[in-house]
Amino acid sequence: MSDRLGIFEAFGVEVEYAIVDADTLDVSPVADRLIEAVAGEPVSEIERGDIAWSNELALHVLELKTNGPTRDLAALPDALQANLDEAGRALSGLGARLMPGAMHPWMDPAAESKLWPHEYNDVYRAFDRIFGCSGHGWTNLQSVHVNFPFADDDEFHRLHAAIRLVLPLVPALAASSPIADGRVAGPLDYRLVAYAGNAVRVPQVAGSIVPEPVSSEAGYTDVILQPLYEALAPHDPEGILRHDWANARGAIARFGRGSIEIRLLDSQECATADVAMVAAVADVVRGVERSIAAEAADAVPTEELAAVLHRTIREGERADGPDGAMRRTLGLSGRARTSGLAWAELLDRFADASGVGPFADWLELGLSRGPLARRLLAETGPDPSHERLVSVYRTLCDCLVANAFLE
Repeated sequence: MSDRLGIFEAFGVEVEYAIVDADTLDVSPVADRLIEAVAGEPVSEIERGDIAWSNELALHVLELKTNGPTRDLAALPDALQANLDEAGRALSGLGARLMPGAMHPWMDPAAESKLWPHEYNDVYRAFDRIFGCSGHGWTNLQSVHVNFPFADDDEFHRLHAAIRLVLPLVPALAASSPIADGRVAGPLDYRLVAYAGNAVRVPQVAGSIVPEPVSSEAGYTDVILQPLYEALAPHDPEGILRHDWANARGAIARFGRGSIEIRLLDSQECATADVAMVAAVADVVRGVERSIAAEAADAVPTEELAAVLHRTIREGERADGPDGAMRRTLGLSGRARTSGLAWAELLDRFADASGVGPFADWLELGLSRGPLARRLLAETGPDPSHERLVSVYRTLCDCLVANAFLE
């Protein structure tokens, strides 16, 4: 009998934050000094009870994550906030603080990128050698990852099929990256624009972002992983990147740990918002898995799902709603004219009182005023000065400290 968690029994949640100068809000590459201040040495991960801290590729990014899967999302914001408070106190001694949101709004990656130089650096050097990591899609992005467990091939198939159907709608709820290079970028989720283009030298790394339909571990290896490894081999003869985490689709299977990890959620303004977003996605994925046969979900073409994703990346909740096979399979009504209305309909149908119930305020804000990206643009205006961006993003940093929404 497997000792793995079953489908929807628990969730692993990871949230990334930018470290910035406390005065200027420019990026501050001191993640190693922060971890050393807390742990005594610049290790890649430290455990703080229910939460663990870890480094990322960029030296100005800190990740907080559940220290193992959690069954209680409602309690997670308080646990995250306690660790954010601790990190904030340590960073104050370094003249720095944490900035939420999915991209730093004026970072110049070509000039300011510094990679983590300690443990695990061989992997980062390999990525940098092959793809050149001094770009927005590598060193200027902060996301929320949510890991869904599965116990066997049958659960994997059902979960993967449901996630494929939900992924294209994620930016309509989660987009928080409308500003890059000191100006309004155009797409509401510019992080995902950069993410989709960060490995064009080896297109098999990200595919169409929406993963191909597969029904088993063997099928996943044949359809996704083996072609990826073969494409990477000429650039990575030592096989440093020959691992499932080199797959950069919007949802990736991690068979060694028995989970599927969704990577398309932008980091939000505070701990409660991050967890509320995770709960909303989890409830809808669960509802889709329970109400739609995996075979029917698999039949929706990847190209159609990718087209919907590209619309929501650009226009968020105002993007045209799903059409064709995706609309029919999800059973969306004619009222779901936009992706935001599609979310409202799916949440109305699938929201669970034990899931999104504790986060009703965030859902009401997001469904009525749009994702964080829309609310940021309302504050910056269409052509913000640097001074205006500093003011708006200082307010965003304050939201993280106070665990408050940007309304």
